Amino acid sequence: MISVNNLSLYFGGQDVFKDISFMVNKGDKIGLVGKNGAGKSTLLNLLAKELKPNNGNISIPNGLIVGYLTQDLDFEDGRTVIEEAQVAFDYLNQIKERLEYVDKQINERTDYETNSYLELITEFHDLDERYRMEGGNDIQSEMSQVLNGLGFTQYDYNRQTTEFSGGWRMRIELAKILLQKPDILLLDEPTNHLDIESIIWLENWLKKYSGAIVLVSHDRFFLDSISNRTIEIAFSKINDYKARYTKYLELRKDRIEKQIQAKKNQDKFITETKILINKFRAKKNKAAFAQTLITKLDRLEIIHVEKEDIGRIQFRFPPAPHSGKLSLVINEASKRYDDLQVLSKINLEIVKGDKLAFVGKNGEGKSTLAKMIVGEIDYGGSIQLGHQIKMGYYAQNQADFLDEDITVLETIENAVTQQTSSNVRTILGSFLFSNDDVTKKIKVLSGGERARVALCKLLLEPYNLLVMDEPTNHLDITSKELLKKALLNFDGSLIVVSHDREFLQGLTQKVYEFKNQNIKEYIGDINAFLSEKEMSNFKQLESSQKDQKIVDKDKNKEQKSYHDKKNHNSNIKKLRNRINKLEKEITTLSTRLKEKDEALSDPIKFKELSNDKGFFSIYDQEQKNLKKLEDDWTIDNEKLDQLIS
Repeated sequence: MISVNNLSLYFGGQDVFKDISFMVNKGDKIGLVGKNGAGKSTLLNLLAKELKPNNGNISIPNGLIVGYLTQDLDFEDGRTVIEEAQVAFDYLNQIKERLEYVDKQINERTDYETNSYLELITEFHDLDERYRMEGGNDIQSEMSQVLNGLGFTQYDYNRQTTEFSGGWRMRIELAKILLQKPDILLLDEPTNHLDIESIIWLENWLKKYSGAIVLVSHDRFFLDSISNRTIEIAFSKINDYKARYTKYLELRKDRIEKQIQAKKNQDKFITETKILINKFRAKKNKAAFAQTLITKLDRLEIIHVEKEDIGRIQFRFPPAPHSGKLSLVINEASKRYDDLQVLSKINLEIVKGDKLAFVGKNGEGKSTLAKMIVGEIDYGGSIQLGHQIKMGYYAQNQADFLDEDITVLETIENAVTQQTSSNVRTILGSFLFSNDDVTKKIKVLSGGERARVALCKLLLEPYNLLVMDEPTNHLDITSKELLKKALLNFDGSLIVVSHDREFLQGLTQKVYEFKNQNIKEYIGDINAFLSEKEMSNFKQLESSQKDQKIVDKDKNKEQKSYHDKKNHNSNIKKLRNRINKLEKEITTLSTRLKEKDEALSDPIKFKELSNDKGFFSIYDQEQKNLKKLEDDWTIDNEKLDQLIS
């Protein structure tokens, strides 16, 4: 499908890629991995033809449809959610417009015996057949399936896209791309703005997708679930593994061990060769031989070993300042946006040293409560910090607050305190910023590198209460492991909002599930929470509504009565019977219309039928009846999907 041939790219004299080549074949589901700043997003830009290489080429067949979800999108205003989704069907919409125009001409004109009228009927028949064959009648149900899967409700469909946050607008763009059903999907961190339920849905959708996928994601479970191939970017080169992420890690470890041995052998060869050069270069009869050795060394391709020893590279949060026993007390806290009640009478007490996880569906109030705690938004009720509590906050979009026009080093130097001023370069080094990296301006950094700078700023002051909202967004897997290790060693209190199961495992002692405007406490880490919820994995937290065991005291509100369940099952049965009946009627009427279309395409029969004054009025009515039956079938199927789910 796509062929990358000897591609090279460099910025300011620094190689991003050097003579890389690979193929993307139909059915390939490629996980693109590497450190933050290695060039993952840049490679997707190249594949999408939004960036040109300095050398080499990318061969893409004519007519190949590429769907590209980038992290930085320019949104268009002026449309509703459903209108945005319909943009994905431009080709079918054009057919439908022409179909409606031709239908109107047929109904209004009376020159039944002319060639132009016959041509209109033929065109109508062809357009109608093409529209149906290409799924035109399924547009509404497909849009509902994808939009609902990504977390939108029926109420959201007719809302303007400007009413939604950037994260939700990213979901709209993702929906448009999926609805286009492209030949190849290029996805750059598609799960960053999704809650668990939507991640589950997207995961299942991508598993069934028959085209090729090139995916950048730092969600290990998501990568493992989807990928069948892993391409690693390191030192401006690529390493191609025909394996999913977990297997790739094993193969990579073996490769690096061999690389280390090869590097030792090469270093030994270089040392010995230099000794020979120094020995013979001054002798006339050996000067030519010495020059040969020099040329040989110059042409030698130096072996690089990727260093990713997270046991050696560490960072630590400063010791938490002394404080009282209680870090935070929340009493009857509530939050409402106009008519929308988000949180109602929340009560929570955090003891010194507690580490808590906030989990739950998007929109249930996790980030809202975090913002209430740090005083970013107003609220009802009471939130009180404990004695001598100093609070640090990391927001979801923390990296957006960095000054883009200054360097990494200047950013940290501007934020240092008297205690940390002598330690700036050491701190930056612990966040994987080398000597060259610290002179880069913020605006040229990748999303993950910016996130590391923002985290680094948080490290400069000592806190005894940390509130972190989705801190792993944009971080590569190594950086996530480093952050987790630092938080495990942090001796203050911690509140972390996250949908990353691996990150949360073993990190917290309590989990709070946000649901129905309130919270529920589970003692233990995320695994203990899973065990108590009787779910096989964290991703089922939000998708398994019908299978959850509800242990709430108010069972009248949370559980359906026997009578309700009976009515529910009865409604499903009635809908299925009605759908079956509609399908039979559609088949019968479609067959009858097809026979009439064939008769109308025959000039002799057409002349006979034209003499029957009632024929065309019946024909028009039958077409309208068919359209109504098909619309009813679509609506009933959507109702059935909602009842079953």
